[in-house]
Amino acid sequence: MNTTIILVAVAALIVGFIVAKMLEKFKASQITIQAEKEAASIVKEAKLTAETVKKDKILQAKEKFIELKAEHEKVILSREKKVAESEKRAKDRETSLNKEIEREKKLNKSLEEKESDYDYRLEFLEKKQAELDKMHKKQVDMLESISGLSADEAKIQLVDSLKAEAKTDAMAYIRDTLEEAKLTAEQDARQLILNTIQRVGVEQSIENCVSVFNIESDDVKGRIIGREGRNIRAIEAATGVEIIVDDTPEAIILSCFDPVRREIARLSMHKLVTDGRIHPARIEEVVEKTEKQINQEIIEVGKRTVIDLGIHGLHPELIKTIGRMKFRSSYGQNLLQHSREVANLCGLMAAELGLNVKAAKRAGLLHDIGKVPDTESELPHALLGMEWAEKYGEKPDVCNAIGAHHDEIEMKTMLAPIVQVCDAISGARPGARRQVLDSYIQRLKDLEDLAFGFTGVQKAYAIQAGRELRVLVESNKVTDDQASDLSFNISQKIQTEMTYPGQVKVTVIRETRAVNVAK
Repeated sequence: MNTTIILVAVAALIVGFIVAKMLEKFKASQITIQAEKEAASIVKEAKLTAETVKKDKILQAKEKFIELKAEHEKVILSREKKVAESEKRAKDRETSLNKEIEREKKLNKSLEEKESDYDYRLEFLEKKQAELDKMHKKQVDMLESISGLSADEAKIQLVDSLKAEAKTDAMAYIRDTLEEAKLTAEQDARQLILNTIQRVGVEQSIENCVSVFNIESDDVKGRIIGREGRNIRAIEAATGVEIIVDDTPEAIILSCFDPVRREIARLSMHKLVTDGRIHPARIEEVVEKTEKQINQEIIEVGKRTVIDLGIHGLHPELIKTIGRMKFRSSYGQNLLQHSREVANLCGLMAAELGLNVKAAKRAGLLHDIGKVPDTESELPHALLGMEWAEKYGEKPDVCNAIGAHHDEIEMKTMLAPIVQVCDAISGARPGARRQVLDSYIQRLKDLEDLAFGFTGVQKAYAIQAGRELRVLVESNKVTDDQASDLSFNISQKIQTEMTYPGQVKVTVIRETRAVNVAK
Protein backbone atom coordinates (compact mmCIF):
# COMPACT_ATOMS: atom_id res chain seq x y z
CA MET A 1 0.00 0.00 0.00
CA ASN A 2 2.70 2.27 0.97
CA THR A 3 4.70 1.21 -1.99
CA THR A 4 1.82 1.90 -4.30
CA ILE A 5 1.37 5.29 -2.83
CA ILE A 6 5.00 6.02 -3.18
CA LEU A 7 4.94 4.82 -6.74
CA VAL A 8 1.85 6.86 -7.45
CA ALA A 9 3.50 9.86 -5.80
CA VAL A 10 6.67 9.28 -7.77
CA ALA A 11 4.66 8.88 -10.93
CA ALA A 12 2.77 12.06 -10.12
CA LEU A 13 6.01 13.89 -9.55
CA ILE A 14 7.42 12.62 -12.80
CA VAL A 15 4.24 13.60 -14.65
CA GLY A 16 4.30 17.01 -12.98
CA PHE A 17 7.94 17.44 -13.88
CA ILE A 18 7.24 16.44 -17.47
CA VAL A 19 4.27 18.78 -17.63
CA ALA A 20 6.39 21.60 -16.18
CA LYS A 21 9.06 20.95 -18.76
CA MET A 22 6.48 20.92 -21.51
CA LEU A 23 5.01 24.16 -20.20
CA GLU A 24 8.50 25.73 -20.13
CA LYS A 25 9.15 24.57 -23.67
CA PHE A 26 5.79 25.98 -24.74
CA LYS A 27 6.52 29.28 -23.05
CA ALA A 28 9.99 29.35 -24.55
CA SER A 29 8.57 28.62 -27.96
CA GLN A 30 6.02 31.41 -27.46
CA ILE A 31 8.75 33.83 -26.35
CA THR A 32 10.90 32.84 -29.30
CA ILE A 33 8.03 33.39 -31.68
CA GLN A 34 7.31 36.73 -30.08
CA ALA A 35 10.99 37.71 -30.23
CA GLU A 36 11.19 36.66 -33.84
CA LYS A 37 8.14 38.75 -34.59
CA GLU A 38 9.65 41.74 -32.77
CA ALA A 39 13.01 41.23 -34.47
CA ALA A 40 11.29 41.03 -37.81
CA SER A 41 9.43 44.26 -37.10
CA ILE A 42 12.65 45.98 -35.90
CA VAL A 43 14.47 44.78 -39.00
CA LYS A 44 11.63 46.02 -41.12
CA GLU A 45 11.65 49.39 -39.41
CA ALA A 46 15.45 49.53 -39.70
CA LYS A 47 15.21 48.79 -43.39
CA LEU A 48 12.62 51.54 -43.80
CA THR A 49 14.79 54.01 -41.81
CA ALA A 50 17.86 53.02 -43.79
CA GLU A 51 15.99 53.58 -47.03
CA THR A 52 14.87 57.00 -45.80
CA VAL A 53 18.39 57.99 -44.71
CA LYS A 54 19.78 56.66 -47.96
CA LYS A 55 17.37 58.73 -49.96
CA ASP A 56 18.20 61.86 -47.88
CA LYS A 57 21.92 61.35 -48.31
CA ILE A 58 21.51 60.77 -52.00
CA LEU A 59 19.52 64.01 -52.24
CA GLN A 60 22.12 65.90 -50.23
CA ALA A 61 24.91 64.47 -52.36
CA LYS A 62 23.07 65.50 -55.51
CA GLU A 63 22.55 69.04 -54.14
CA LYS A 64 26.24 69.32 -53.15
CA PHE A 65 27.25 68.07 -56.55
CA ILE A 66 25.01 70.61 -58.22
CA GLU A 67 26.51 73.42 -56.07
CA LEU A 68 30.06 72.35 -56.79
CA LYS A 69 29.25 72.04 -60.45
CA ALA A 70 27.79 75.59 -60.47
CA GLU A 71 30.87 77.00 -58.69
CA HIS A 72 33.14 75.16 -61.08
CA GLU A 73 31.21 76.55 -64.02
CA LYS A 74 31.56 80.07 -62.54
CA VAL A 75 35.32 79.67 -62.13
CA ILE A 76 35.58 78.34 -65.65
CA LEU A 77 33.52 81.28 -66.95
CA SER A 78 35.65 83.85 -65.09
CA ARG A 79 38.82 82.24 -66.38
CA GLU A 80 37.45 82.21 -69.87
CA LYS A 81 36.49 85.87 -69.46
CA LYS A 82 40.00 86.78 -68.24
CA VAL A 83 41.53 84.79 -71.06
CA ALA A 84 39.29 86.63 -73.52
CA GLU A 85 40.26 89.99 -72.05
CA SER A 86 43.94 89.07 -72.16
CA GLU A 87 43.58 88.01 -75.75
CA LYS A 88 41.83 91.30 -76.52
CA ARG A 89 44.57 93.33 -74.83
CA ALA A 90 47.20 91.33 -76.65
CA LYS A 91 45.43 91.99 -79.93
CA ASP A 92 45.13 95.71 -79.13
CA ARG A 93 48.81 95.89 -78.15
CA GLU A 94 49.76 94.06 -81.29
CA THR A 95 47.67 96.51 -83.32
CA SER A 96 49.26 99.54 -81.61
CA LEU A 97 52.74 98.06 -82.09
CA ASN A 98 52.03 97.53 -85.74
CA LYS A 99 50.91 101.16 -86.00
CA GLU A 100 54.05 102.33 -84.18
CA ILE A 101 56.20 100.25 -86.49
CA GLU A 102 54.48 101.75 -89.50
CA ARG A 103 54.88 105.25 -88.05
CA GLU A 104 58.58 104.66 -87.32
CA LYS A 105 59.08 103.36 -90.84
CA LYS A 106 57.47 106.51 -92.22
CA LEU A 107 59.50 108.68 -89.82
CA ASN A 108 62.75 106.97 -90.74
CA LYS A 109 61.94 107.45 -94.36
CA SER A 110 61.19 111.14 -93.70
CA LEU A 111 64.40 111.52 -91.68
CA GLU A 112 66.42 109.95 -94.45
CA GLU A 113 64.87 112.35 -96.89
CA LYS A 114 65.55 115.32 -94.57
CA GLU A 115 69.09 114.13 -93.93
CA SER A 116 69.81 113.96 -97.61
CA ASP A 117 68.25 117.39 -98.05
CA TYR A 118 70.33 118.71 -95.09
CA ASP A 119 73.53 117.33 -96.61
CA TYR A 120 72.71 119.01 -99.86
CA ARG A 121 71.97 122.34 -98.17
CA LEU A 122 75.09 122.08 -96.00
CA GLU A 123 77.21 121.53 -99.04
CA PHE A 124 75.53 124.50 -100.71
CA LEU A 125 76.10 126.69 -97.63
CA GLU A 126 79.76 125.68 -97.43
CA LYS A 127 80.21 126.77 -101.02
CA LYS A 128 78.46 130.06 -100.28
CA GLN A 129 80.58 130.54 -97.13
CA ALA A 130 83.75 130.02 -99.10
CA GLU A 131 82.58 132.61 -101.65
CA LEU A 132 81.69 135.04 -98.85
CA ASP A 133 85.09 134.54 -97.20
CA LYS A 134 86.78 135.37 -100.46
CA MET A 135 84.61 138.47 -100.93
CA HIS A 136 85.19 139.51 -97.29
CA LYS A 137 88.94 139.17 -97.69
CA LYS A 138 88.81 141.29 -100.83
CA GLN A 139 86.76 143.95 -99.04
CA VAL A 140 89.11 143.93 -96.02
CA ASP A 141 92.08 144.33 -98.33
CA MET A 142 90.31 147.21 -100.08
CA LEU A 143 89.40 148.86 -96.72
CA GLU A 144 92.99 148.47 -95.44
CA SER A 145 94.35 150.02 -98.60
CA ILE A 146 91.85 152.90 -98.46
CA SER A 147 92.08 153.63 -94.68
CA GLY A 148 95.72 152.87 -94.23
CA LEU A 149 94.92 150.73 -91.13
CA SER A 150 95.29 147.03 -90.64
CA ALA A 151 92.34 144.89 -89.58
CA ASP A 152 93.75 144.50 -86.03
CA GLU A 153 94.22 148.24 -85.61
CA ALA A 154 90.70 148.93 -86.87
CA LYS A 155 89.38 146.26 -84.51
CA ILE A 156 91.15 147.90 -81.55
CA GLN A 157 89.66 151.31 -82.41
CA LEU A 158 86.21 149.77 -82.83
CA VAL A 159 86.49 147.94 -79.49
CA ASP A 160 87.55 151.17 -77.74
CA SER A 161 84.62 153.08 -79.19
CA LEU A 162 82.25 150.26 -78.28
CA LYS A 163 83.65 150.18 -74.75
CA ALA A 164 82.99 153.88 -74.25
CA GLU A 165 79.50 153.55 -75.71
CA ALA A 166 78.78 150.44 -73.61
CA LYS A 167 80.05 152.19 -70.48
CA THR A 168 77.75 155.16 -71.12
CA ASP A 169 74.81 152.84 -71.80
CA ALA A 170 75.63 150.78 -68.71
CA MET A 171 75.79 153.88 -66.51
CA ALA A 172 72.46 155.05 -67.86
CA TYR A 173 70.97 151.59 -67.34
CA ILE A 174 72.30 151.39 -63.77
CA ARG A 175 70.99 154.87 -63.02
CA ASP A 176 67.57 154.06 -64.45
CA THR A 177 67.49 150.76 -62.57
CA LEU A 178 68.39 152.45 -59.30
CA GLU A 179 65.79 155.14 -59.83
CA GLU A 180 63.15 152.55 -60.63
CA ALA A 181 64.12 150.53 -57.55
CA LYS A 182 63.88 153.63 -55.40
CA LEU A 183 60.46 154.48 -56.80
CA THR A 184 59.08 150.97 -56.39
CA ALA A 185 60.90 149.58 -53.36
CA GLU A 186 61.28 152.69 -51.19
CA GLN A 187 57.99 154.39 -51.95
CA ASP A 188 55.90 152.41 -49.50
CA ALA A 189 58.60 152.53 -46.82
CA ARG A 190 58.99 156.28 -47.22
CA GLN A 191 55.24 156.81 -47.06
CA LEU A 192 55.01 154.62 -43.96
CA ILE A 193 57.80 156.53 -42.20
CA LEU A 194 56.35 159.91 -43.18
CA ASN A 195 52.91 158.95 -41.93
CA THR A 196 54.42 157.75 -38.66
CA ILE A 197 56.44 160.95 -38.16
CA GLN A 198 53.51 163.21 -39.01
CA ARG A 199 51.25 161.48 -36.49
CA VAL A 200 53.58 162.14 -33.55
CA GLY A 201 53.98 165.60 -32.02
CA VAL A 202 56.79 166.03 -29.49
CA GLU A 203 58.65 168.79 -27.76
CA GLN A 204 62.20 169.87 -28.45
CA SER A 205 64.26 169.59 -25.28
CA ILE A 206 67.90 170.61 -24.88
CA GLU A 207 69.76 170.10 -21.60
CA ASN A 208 73.24 171.10 -20.52
CA CYS A 209 75.63 170.00 -17.82
CA VAL A 210 74.96 173.17 -15.82
CA SER A 211 71.88 174.62 -14.15
CA VAL A 212 71.33 178.28 -13.23
CA PHE A 213 69.87 178.97 -9.78
CA ASN A 214 68.26 182.40 -9.76
CA ILE A 215 68.34 184.47 -6.58
CA GLU A 216 66.57 187.68 -5.63
CA SER A 217 69.71 189.65 -4.72
CA ASP A 218 73.44 189.20 -4.50
CA ASP A 219 73.24 189.28 -0.70
CA VAL A 220 72.03 185.69 -0.79
CA LYS A 221 75.37 184.66 -2.31
CA GLY A 222 77.16 185.53 0.91
CA ARG A 223 74.79 183.44 3.00
CA ILE A 224 75.18 180.49 0.62
CA ILE A 225 78.97 180.76 0.82
CA GLY A 226 78.91 181.10 4.62
CA ARG A 227 81.70 181.96 7.00
CA GLU A 228 85.00 180.89 5.43
CA GLY A 229 82.99 179.00 2.78
CA ARG A 230 81.68 176.29 5.12
CA ASN A 231 78.10 176.41 3.77
CA ILE A 232 79.10 176.04 0.13
CA ARG A 233 81.53 173.24 1.03
CA ALA A 234 78.75 171.46 2.96
CA ILE A 235 76.38 171.74 -0.03
CA GLU A 236 79.02 170.44 -2.43
CA ALA A 237 79.89 167.56 -0.08
CA ALA A 238 76.25 166.57 0.45
CA THR A 239 75.14 166.81 -3.19
CA GLY A 240 78.31 166.12 -5.18
CA VAL A 241 77.64 169.21 -7.31
CA GLU A 242 80.11 171.99 -7.99
CA ILE A 243 78.67 175.40 -7.10
CA ILE A 244 80.09 178.35 -9.03
CA VAL A 245 79.52 181.76 -7.46
CA ASP A 246 80.92 184.49 -9.74
CA ASP A 247 80.07 188.00 -10.81
CA THR A 248 76.96 186.93 -12.70
CA PRO A 249 74.17 189.09 -11.27
CA GLU A 250 71.39 187.30 -9.36
CA ALA A 251 72.51 183.85 -10.45
CA ILE A 252 74.50 180.90 -9.15
CA ILE A 253 75.68 178.15 -11.49
CA LEU A 254 75.37 174.48 -10.54
CA SER A 255 77.72 172.24 -12.52
CA CYS A 256 77.54 168.42 -12.58
CA PHE A 257 77.43 165.70 -15.24
CA ASP A 258 74.68 163.88 -13.29
CA PRO A 259 71.34 165.67 -13.84
CA VAL A 260 69.77 163.91 -10.83
CA ARG A 261 72.37 165.25 -8.42
CA ARG A 262 72.14 168.66 -10.07
CA GLU A 263 68.37 168.70 -9.59
CA ILE A 264 68.74 167.64 -5.93
CA ALA A 265 71.18 170.50 -5.38
CA ARG A 266 68.89 173.02 -7.11
CA LEU A 267 65.82 172.03 -5.08
CA SER A 268 67.84 171.91 -1.83
CA MET A 269 69.22 175.41 -2.39
CA HIS A 270 65.74 176.67 -3.21
CA LYS A 271 64.43 175.29 0.11
CA LEU A 272 67.41 176.68 2.05
CA VAL A 273 67.10 180.15 0.53
CA THR A 274 63.33 180.18 1.05
CA ASP A 275 63.67 179.05 4.67
CA GLY A 276 66.59 181.39 5.37
CA ARG A 277 68.34 178.98 7.73
CA ILE A 278 71.60 177.99 6.00
CA HIS A 279 74.15 176.05 8.05
CA PRO A 280 75.85 172.63 7.60
CA ALA A 281 73.43 170.64 9.76
CA ARG A 282 70.39 172.16 8.06
CA ILE A 283 72.00 171.62 4.64
CA GLU A 284 72.47 167.89 5.28
CA GLU A 285 68.88 167.55 6.49
CA VAL A 286 67.39 169.38 3.51
CA VAL A 287 69.55 167.46 1.00
CA GLU A 288 68.49 164.12 2.52
CA LYS A 289 64.79 165.05 2.33
CA THR A 290 65.18 166.34 -1.22
CA GLU A 291 66.95 163.16 -2.29
CA LYS A 292 64.06 161.05 -0.97
CA GLN A 293 61.63 163.36 -2.77
CA ILE A 294 63.51 162.99 -6.06
CA ASN A 295 63.65 159.19 -5.70
CA GLN A 296 59.90 159.13 -5.14
CA GLU A 297 59.40 161.43 -8.12
CA ILE A 298 61.51 159.08 -10.26
CA ILE A 299 59.20 156.18 -9.39
CA GLU A 300 56.08 158.28 -10.02
CA VAL A 301 57.42 159.48 -13.39
CA GLY A 302 58.18 155.88 -14.40
CA LYS A 303 54.70 154.69 -13.42
CA ARG A 304 53.01 157.60 -15.16
CA THR A 305 55.03 156.99 -18.33
CA VAL A 306 54.15 153.30 -18.61
CA ILE A 307 50.48 154.07 -17.86
CA ASP A 308 50.40 156.79 -20.55
CA LEU A 309 51.86 154.38 -23.10
CA GLY A 310 49.56 151.50 -22.09
CA ILE A 311 52.42 149.21 -21.07
CA HIS A 312 51.76 146.73 -18.26
CA GLY A 313 53.71 144.15 -16.27
CA LEU A 314 57.07 145.94 -16.14
CA HIS A 315 59.45 145.03 -13.33
CA PRO A 316 59.69 147.73 -10.59
CA GLU A 317 63.41 148.18 -11.29
CA LEU A 318 62.70 148.88 -14.97
CA ILE A 319 60.02 151.40 -13.96
CA LYS A 320 62.55 153.12 -11.72
CA THR A 321 65.08 153.14 -14.57
CA ILE A 322 62.51 154.75 -16.86
CA GLY A 323 61.87 157.44 -14.24
CA ARG A 324 65.61 158.21 -14.04
CA MET A 325 65.55 158.93 -17.78
CA LYS A 326 63.80 162.22 -16.99
CA PHE A 327 67.03 163.57 -15.55
CA ARG A 328 69.30 162.20 -18.31
CA SER A 329 70.10 163.56 -21.74
CA SER A 330 71.72 162.11 -24.86
CA TYR A 331 73.43 164.59 -27.19
CA GLY A 332 71.32 167.30 -25.58
CA GLN A 333 68.07 165.39 -26.10
CA ASN A 334 66.07 164.49 -22.99
CA LEU A 335 66.25 160.71 -22.71
CA LEU A 336 62.74 160.16 -21.34
CA GLN A 337 61.10 162.30 -24.02
CA HIS A 338 63.23 160.56 -26.65
CA SER A 339 62.17 157.11 -25.34
CA ARG A 340 58.48 158.11 -25.22
CA GLU A 341 58.72 159.43 -28.76
CA VAL A 342 60.41 156.23 -29.99
CA ALA A 343 57.74 154.14 -28.22
CA ASN A 344 54.92 156.07 -29.92
CA LEU A 345 56.67 155.84 -33.31
CA CYS A 346 57.20 152.09 -32.87
CA GLY A 347 53.55 151.60 -31.95
CA LEU A 348 52.32 153.49 -35.02
CA MET A 349 54.73 151.71 -37.35
CA ALA A 350 53.87 148.29 -35.90
CA ALA A 351 50.17 149.04 -36.37
CA GLU A 352 50.79 149.96 -40.01
CA LEU A 353 52.71 146.69 -40.54
CA GLY A 354 50.20 144.53 -38.67
CA LEU A 355 52.57 143.62 -35.81
CA ASN A 356 52.14 143.56 -32.01
CA VAL A 357 51.69 147.23 -31.02
CA LYS A 358 52.20 146.69 -27.28
CA ALA A 359 55.44 144.75 -27.77
CA ALA A 360 56.71 147.45 -30.16
CA LYS A 361 55.94 150.22 -27.65
CA ARG A 362 57.60 148.20 -24.90
CA ALA A 363 60.79 147.74 -26.93
CA GLY A 364 60.80 151.41 -27.98
CA LEU A 365 60.46 152.64 -24.41
CA LEU A 366 63.18 150.34 -23.05
CA HIS A 367 65.69 150.62 -25.92
CA ASP A 368 67.92 153.19 -24.11
CA ILE A 369 67.70 151.97 -20.50
CA GLY A 370 71.39 151.09 -20.72
CA LYS A 371 72.19 154.84 -20.73
CA VAL A 372 71.17 155.24 -17.06
CA PRO A 373 73.35 152.70 -15.22
CA ASP A 374 73.78 152.75 -11.46
CA THR A 375 77.45 151.81 -11.83
CA GLU A 376 80.05 152.21 -14.53
CA SER A 377 80.04 149.51 -17.23
CA GLU A 378 82.30 148.80 -20.20
CA LEU A 379 79.43 147.37 -22.27
CA PRO A 380 77.70 149.50 -24.93
CA HIS A 381 74.39 150.87 -23.69
CA ALA A 382 72.41 148.64 -26.10
CA LEU A 383 73.96 145.41 -24.79
CA LEU A 384 73.73 146.62 -21.18
CA GLY A 385 70.03 147.43 -21.68
CA MET A 386 69.47 143.98 -23.23
CA GLU A 387 71.08 142.33 -20.18
CA TRP A 388 68.84 144.30 -17.84
CA ALA A 389 65.75 143.41 -19.86
CA GLU A 390 66.68 139.70 -19.77
CA LYS A 391 67.41 139.94 -16.04
CA TYR A 392 63.99 141.43 -15.27
CA GLY A 393 61.99 138.94 -17.36
CA GLU A 394 61.34 140.69 -20.67
CA LYS A 395 60.48 138.55 -23.70
CA PRO A 396 63.24 137.50 -26.17
CA ASP A 397 61.89 139.65 -29.04
CA VAL A 398 61.94 142.78 -26.86
CA CYS A 399 65.46 141.98 -25.59
CA ASN A 400 66.71 141.42 -29.13
CA ALA A 401 65.22 144.74 -30.29
CA ILE A 402 66.98 146.55 -27.41
CA GLY A 403 70.37 144.93 -28.10
CA ALA A 404 70.24 145.24 -31.90
CA HIS A 405 69.09 148.86 -32.32
CA HIS A 406 72.74 149.91 -32.92
CA ASP A 407 73.72 146.68 -34.74
CA GLU A 408 75.80 145.30 -31.85
CA ILE A 409 74.00 141.96 -32.31
CA GLU A 410 72.05 140.32 -35.13
CA MET A 411 68.41 141.28 -35.60
CA LYS A 412 66.19 138.23 -35.13
CA THR A 413 62.66 139.72 -35.05
CA MET A 414 60.70 142.39 -36.90
CA LEU A 415 60.69 144.57 -33.76
CA ALA A 416 64.45 145.17 -34.02
CA PRO A 417 64.47 147.10 -37.35
CA ILE A 418 61.36 149.03 -36.27
CA VAL A 419 63.09 150.21 -33.06
CA GLN A 420 66.26 151.06 -34.99
CA VAL A 421 64.37 153.11 -37.58
CA CYS A 422 62.25 154.93 -35.00
CA ASP A 423 65.34 155.70 -32.89
CA ALA A 424 66.98 157.22 -35.96
CA ILE A 425 63.83 159.21 -36.75
CA SER A 426 63.67 160.66 -33.24
CA GLY A 427 67.40 161.47 -33.13
CA ALA A 428 67.55 162.96 -36.63
CA ARG A 429 64.59 165.28 -36.08
CA PRO A 430 65.71 168.94 -36.55
CA GLY A 431 66.50 170.49 -33.17
CA ALA A 432 66.40 167.18 -31.33
CA ARG A 433 70.14 166.88 -30.73
CA ARG A 434 73.13 169.16 -30.69
CA GLN A 435 76.01 168.54 -33.04
CA VAL A 436 79.55 169.69 -32.54
CA LEU A 437 80.15 172.67 -34.81
CA ASP A 438 83.66 171.63 -35.84
CA SER A 439 82.62 168.14 -36.99
CA TYR A 440 79.62 169.62 -38.81
CA ILE A 441 81.76 172.14 -40.70
CA GLN A 442 84.34 169.46 -41.45
CA ARG A 443 81.67 167.19 -42.95
CA LEU A 444 80.47 169.97 -45.25
CA LYS A 445 84.07 170.72 -46.29
CA ASP A 446 84.72 167.03 -47.01
CA LEU A 447 81.63 166.93 -49.23
CA GLU A 448 82.85 169.88 -51.29
CA ASP A 449 86.44 168.55 -51.50
CA LEU A 450 85.14 165.18 -52.69
CA ALA A 451 83.34 166.88 -55.61
CA PHE A 452 86.49 168.80 -56.61
CA GLY A 453 88.26 165.46 -57.08
CA PHE A 454 86.39 164.92 -60.38
CA THR A 455 87.46 166.39 -63.72
CA GLY A 456 85.51 169.40 -65.00
CA VAL A 457 84.11 170.53 -61.63
CA GLN A 458 84.24 174.33 -61.37
CA LYS A 459 82.43 174.96 -58.06
CA ALA A 460 80.82 172.84 -55.36
CA TYR A 461 78.51 173.90 -52.53
CA ALA A 462 77.17 171.81 -49.65
CA ILE A 463 73.73 173.22 -48.80
CA GLN A 464 70.70 172.29 -46.67
CA ALA A 465 72.85 171.30 -43.70
CA GLY A 466 74.86 168.86 -45.80
CA ARG A 467 71.82 167.08 -47.25
CA GLU A 468 72.46 168.38 -50.79
CA LEU A 469 75.66 168.86 -52.79
CA ARG A 470 75.33 171.29 -55.70
CA VAL A 471 78.11 170.99 -58.32
CA LEU A 472 78.77 173.47 -61.15
CA VAL A 473 80.77 172.07 -64.09
CA GLU A 474 82.53 173.68 -67.05
CA SER A 475 80.38 173.33 -70.14
CA ASN A 476 83.34 173.05 -72.51
CA LYS A 477 84.79 170.07 -70.60
CA VAL A 478 81.66 168.16 -69.53
CA THR A 479 78.83 167.15 -71.86
CA ASP A 480 75.21 166.59 -70.83
CA ASP A 481 75.65 162.82 -70.75
CA GLN A 482 78.87 163.17 -68.79
CA ALA A 483 77.10 165.47 -66.31
CA SER A 484 74.56 162.74 -65.61
CA ASP A 485 77.34 160.18 -65.16
CA LEU A 486 79.26 162.63 -62.94
CA SER A 487 76.26 163.00 -60.62
CA PHE A 488 76.00 159.23 -60.30
CA ASN A 489 79.74 158.75 -59.67
CA ILE A 490 79.84 161.49 -57.00
CA SER A 491 76.85 159.96 -55.19
CA GLN A 492 78.50 156.52 -55.25
CA LYS A 493 81.77 157.90 -53.90
CA ILE A 494 79.95 159.75 -51.09
CA GLN A 495 78.09 156.56 -50.23
CA THR A 496 81.27 154.46 -50.02
CA GLU A 497 83.73 156.96 -48.45
CA MET A 498 81.72 159.18 -46.09
CA THR A 499 79.54 158.80 -43.02
CA TYR A 500 76.48 161.07 -42.94
CA PRO A 501 72.96 161.15 -41.48
CA GLY A 502 69.99 160.61 -43.79
CA GLN A 503 70.77 161.02 -47.48
CA VAL A 504 72.76 163.42 -49.67
CA LYS A 505 71.29 164.69 -52.94
CA VAL A 506 73.87 165.40 -55.66
CA THR A 507 72.85 168.01 -58.26
CA VAL A 508 75.19 168.67 -61.21
CA ILE A 509 74.52 171.94 -63.09
CA ARG A 510 75.90 172.54 -66.58
CA GLU A 511 75.04 175.71 -68.43
CA THR A 512 76.29 177.34 -71.63
CA ARG A 513 76.52 181.13 -71.71
CA ALA A 514 76.80 183.22 -74.88
CA VAL A 515 78.02 186.76 -74.13
CA ASN A 516 78.32 189.57 -76.68
CA VAL A 517 78.86 193.26 -76.25
CA ALA A 518 76.89 195.87 -78.22
CA LYS A 519 79.02 198.94 -79.02
